[in-house]
Amino acid sequence: MDLLHYTFFQHALLGGLLASMACGIIGTYIVTRRLVFISGGITHASFGGIGLGLYLGISPIFSAALFSVLSAFGVEWLSKRSDMREDSAIAVLWTLGMALGIMFSFLSPGFATDLSSYLFGNILTITQSDLTLLGVITSALIIFFARYLKPIIHIAFDRDFARSQGIPVLWMEYLLMMFIALTIVACLRIVGIVLAISLLTIPQMTANLFTYNFKKIIGLSILIGFIGCLGGLFLSYYWQVPSGASIIFVSILIYAGCKIGKLLFIKQPS
Repeated sequence: MDLLHYTFFQHALLGGLLASMACGIIGTYIVTRRLVFISGGITHASFGGIGLGLYLGISPIFSAALFSVLSAFGVEWLSKRSDMREDSAIAVLWTLGMALGIMFSFLSPGFATDLSSYLFGNILTITQSDLTLLGVITSALIIFFARYLKPIIHIAFDRDFARSQGIPVLWMEYLLMMFIALTIVACLRIVGIVLAISLLTIPQMTANLFTYNFKKIIGLSILIGFIGCLGGLFLSYYWQVPSGASIIFVSILIYAGCKIGKLLFIKQPS
């Protein structure tokens, strides 16, 4: 409990809570719409923005956010075209972002920046500005989903039905893609580029073991995600291992435990 007196640990706890809330909300939409591969492409494309920010001497998080949102819009636009397959478009943006990130980071003036914090994350080093960004995005997600939850559910499960109900499907999809991109960037300092997609999917998969209700999945995902963040945070601190990997490791252990527990103790319908 003495750890709670340290400012860096308080920041880490608050960051884990905010990240769990943001990822629990938008991650439920990602899993329901089966956008995991697209989200992975956006995650890796953001590395190009980080490299560009280092090269230009501006905030890498700001440039990564801009790069990720443009990449998300690009994927959404290309996926609607008939002359290019969606997975091909994602692969192009995925590899382009990583390539540009590596090139710009090596071309950056001055000392070479430690890229491991962006690749693998470190929740113990998040700053007040990181928390502010997470707080703004989480608040925006809560307001947006509270206001438009029913249209979002319609779009997630059946786009044609949503369109027949007069819902502006195209604009909603672009807005949701923007939220996916911003949530990914906001979580980079916590779990990193390599593991960010896991925080958006593993808690939802675990929650989905017990319910198929969209609202309940969001609530359970937030709880499971925060437990994973807490476990990973303590594991990272005491074992001196990267926090991003620790958080995902604990989250997978929770999923495996819930899966085994369901198979052993919950009677399956015949």
